[in-house]
Amino acid sequence: MLKKEQVRHVAKLARIYLEDEEVERFRGQLSEVLDYMNILNDVDTDAVPGTNQVTGLENVMEEDELFPKPCGREELLKCTELPIDDNQIRVKKIVK
Repeated sequence: MLKKEQVRHVAKLARIYLEDEEVERFRGQLSEVLDYMNILNDVDTDAVPGTNQVTGLENVMEEDELFPKPCGREELLKCTELPIDDNQIRVKKIVK
């Protein structure tokens, strides 16, 4: 049977607050669930390959591309629709 501290630790990981009577109740229930799952230890999985990705997706790597050198400040300021103040783009205040 699980210890009360173990149940509280699992609850903390799940960000669940438990009262003392709930800890005692879940202690028995969680112990039963984990004991039941021990059945899986009896299954022979030696011939079963490990699975860590089931959708068939793979990482796609692309070659790095060199882009032309970025344009200067004046060209960038010409491209914006936002107001320009003292050679800077004015944006809305987001921090009060």
